[in-house]
Amino acid sequence: MKIYQYPAKEKWTGLIKRPVLQKDEISETIENIFSLVEKNGDKALAELSKKFDSAEVSNLSISNEEIEAVCKTVSPDLKKAIQLAKDNISRFHASQREEIQKIETTKEVICWRESRAVEKVGIYIPGGTAPLFSTVLMLAVPAQLAGCKEIVLCTPPDKDGNINPAIAYAAQLCGVTQLFKVGGAQAIAAMTLGTESIPGVYKIFGPGNQYVVAAKEYAQQYGVSIDMPAGPSEVLVIADEKAVPAFCAADLLSQAEHGSDSQVIFISTDLSILKQTVKEIDEQIKLLPRNELAQQSLDNSHFILLNTVEEAIEFSNLYAPEHLILAVENFEKHIPQIQNAGSVFLGNYSCESAGDYASGTNHTLPTNGFAKNYSGVSLDSFVKKITFQHISEKGLRNLGKTIEIMAQSEGLAAHKNAVTIRLKRRNNETI
Repeated sequence: MKIYQYPAKEKWTGLIKRPVLQKDEISETIENIFSLVEKNGDKALAELSKKFDSAEVSNLSISNEEIEAVCKTVSPDLKKAIQLAKDNISRFHASQREEIQKIETTKEVICWRESRAVEKVGIYIPGGTAPLFSTVLMLAVPAQLAGCKEIVLCTPPDKDGNINPAIAYAAQLCGVTQLFKVGGAQAIAAMTLGTESIPGVYKIFGPGNQYVVAAKEYAQQYGVSIDMPAGPSEVLVIADEKAVPAFCAADLLSQAEHGSDSQVIFISTDLSILKQTVKEIDEQIKLLPRNELAQQSLDNSHFILLNTVEEAIEFSNLYAPEHLILAVENFEKHIPQIQNAGSVFLGNYSCESAGDYASGTNHTLPTNGFAKNYSGVSLDSFVKKITFQHISEKGLRNLGKTIEIMAQSEGLAAHKNAVTIRLKRRNNETI
């Protein structure tokens, strides 16, 4: 880890840079995968699963019987925990529904907006050493609440061709309509293009490695939308003299263990807290099963001493973290200063893990500085907004002259005529 004491603001631009990924080779790989899937469909998926996941998969689709069988292997305690998390996530996201508001912009000119679900959505869930069944909840719950007709989930199989039981359990609990054993960029290609088994979708959600991220970006060239640009996980912790170093260290490590390309930043206004947090990290990391990954992440991370919490938030807004933790006294007064962050955790006991799993907020968040212009996943991510209007004859008379003048000024005679012909007919009828 790198430690900086009171860096000048002109140095901040260098400190907010994320680790750079080599994209040229990745882009070529993604293009080849999409080409193979487009040409050979399920056959290509089976070959790519064998190549990248060392998995022999004869049937990509997972039947209801197979789901029921694997779900029986999930422990009662985990099932109970998943159910509680689902309830909290459902409650929070259901509160995001909007009531229809009809607005009379001009007398008898009524305008309003209604939501319609994205009919077909695809969800990608990583497997491997960290099978993210929690992400199934974060994506399938709002999709179900929004009313999406098809919720397609792809997740990579293990070497025996099986998927993680907790992922299967969360999927059936949250209304996933179809579940498939396929991972990596090839899963994104399948949901983009459609194959004999896997239907094409209109929007793709979910995290993944740099190949999955690149595949999602490439999918947009085929007219398929994605949740957001995404990259490795990250957290920024701001701590004053009232922070608890052991808590801060635990939060930093909880993100660092995601992978070697994850980034953590710690900013303190107190040198003693900073030193104690570094010491706590050195002790806690020894106990982590994924300590090698966490250590690699820490090697790319920054520990910074600044003068004030206000200055720390200014740095944070420039960095735009996926997760922001305010381990400070009187955090309420600092909330209005926060401009750029995916999700914010307030106080010493609001650990980032709560948002990752069960508090109710969504953990699918913008990374790599995209919190400056993207929101995290919400109910809105699964709907489109359609505007409606109804104009009566009187309403058109009230508004018509304005439309005619504007259309004529833009040189669009047919636009003007669409109003004029209606007004003339009404005038002829009243003569």
